Amino acid sequence: MATDPRDLDAFEQWASKVELRLFADSSGPTLTVSEQIAAKVGDRIVAGSLAPGARLGEQELADEFATSRGPIREAIRILEREGLAVVLPRRGAEVTSLSAAELRDLFEVRAGLYEIVVRKLAETRAPELLAVMRGGVARLESLVEDPTGGDAYAETVHRLMQISARFAGNERLRRMMAALSLQSLRYSKLGLASVERRRRSVRLWKQATKALERGDAEQVMLLARQRAQDSAEAASRVLGDAGVPT
Repeated sequence: MATDPRDLDAFEQWASKVELRLFADSSGPTLTVSEQIAAKVGDRIVAGSLAPGARLGEQELADEFATSRGPIREAIRILEREGLAVVLPRRGAEVTSLSAAELRDLFEVRAGLYEIVVRKLAETRAPELLAVMRGGVARLESLVEDPTGGDAYAETVHRLMQISARFAGNERLRRMMAALSLQSLRYSKLGLASVERRRRSVRLWKQATKALERGDAEQVMLLARQRAQDSAEAASRVLGDAGVPT
């Protein structure tokens, strides 16, 4: 069945409000210099242009952003707090390495939070949300067979989950989901890199959307757990192939 263009429009409108970056939810009028730098460096880490283990030299960053080392140190502390950087004795700061242990922890917590979201959504079955979900699934379908579509697919999944959290009507829950999203997105990109994985993922998203339309919270949660497990296992295999202990 062809996708209703109105569903696609609904998804795109909501997706444009979800920024996958640090301080996207900041309620303040402006960000400090350190926060701006942390956001820009965080973008590079999540995008993969700064690889795990890459050095974050204070002087190099100070030169790049035309500032002193003080704001750079604070920016690195922010990145460390968000799980994107680590400061090592006698080595300085570097991008956090991906690990199977962190992968399991992040996906377990995210799955638990999403189950709370699903229960709230199944109670209301807001027509606007259902339209957004159908449009989002259509967007996912358009990326499945694209050999280079893995990153965009993973980002669309994260946007769908954050949009769902907004409709749940719990601001603290939404913020917790958003905070976890940046930390887990790097792993999601690994887990959804293959066309085969995306084919299975989009099938589960379709089934979940239909279950949500019926108000079947248990089925939606079961499918969400299956998606998370599949993605975590796929990412873990990639890490294992790269020599990361599992």
